[in-house]
Amino acid sequence: MTERTPIEERWPRPAVMGVVNVTPDSFSDGGLFRAPADAIEHGRRLFEEGAVMVDVGGESTRPGAAPVSAGDELRRIVPVLEGLAGSPVSIDTSKAVVARRALELGAELVNDVTALRGDPEMAVVVAEGDAYVCLVHMQGEPRTMQAAPRYDDVVSEVLRFLEERIAFAVERGIREERICVDPGIGFGKTPDQNLELIRRLGELVSLGRPVLIGVSRKSTLGKILGDPAATIGTISASVAAAVSAFERGAWMVRAHDVRETVEALAVAAAVERGTVSV
Repeated sequence: MTERTPIEERWPRPAVMGVVNVTPDSFSDGGLFRAPADAIEHGRRLFEEGAVMVDVGGESTRPGAAPVSAGDELRRIVPVLEGLAGSPVSIDTSKAVVARRALELGAELVNDVTALRGDPEMAVVVAEGDAYVCLVHMQGEPRTMQAAPRYDDVVSEVLRFLEERIAFAVERGIREERICVDPGIGFGKTPDQNLELIRRLGELVSLGRPVLIGVSRKSTLGKILGDPAATIGTISASVAAAVSAFERGAWMVRAHDVRETVEALAVAAAVERGTVSV
């Protein structure tokens, strides 16, 4: 097994993760890339636009989404992973059997919205594969997570949760330098709670693990722009949120609109450095 470098060295900040949803019901692009050839073409285009990896998912985690079987999930993602072989890919799944097959096909990172809680074998699969893993905070499950989420202090509670999940992962043999965390924007949070997490992102960065933010096209952005019934946000709002997160210490941004996000973050990073060249 090839030794992996720490995750923040494998993909230096600011990095952009492209999204390839091989699902019929994802909130912003469900059904667009159900055919493997279309999904593979889309993934390759995202790399051309500057994504450092693409996140392939075969089960929607939008609010209210119904679960799918491991067999259905594998049928959706395996041809896409085969078509993207040789490129950096993450697998968006909470099922150990799906993660194991994805790692066999070359995936490098397991993006688990349950933070290793959904399947008792997931930590074993990640540890044995010496894979990278993203631990995501989610209150409840996709079907119920937006049913009146409550927190006394959303940032403190998410911080405490992620601390516990990092400790759990390390106890089960996952190397700490393989771990990144995601506060789960929109995963069991109100719009105001989502904004508070981004505003106080520095507190999560203090955990010492790279922070990935997935705010692209989410409904909070549409609500900010005046539509209380919004189910999706605009590209410009998504880019603004990505830059705001980067300025507060985010390491990677998960984005549907890769070229626009890459270009915006390149400018933000140059301003942070105070120089054009890296």
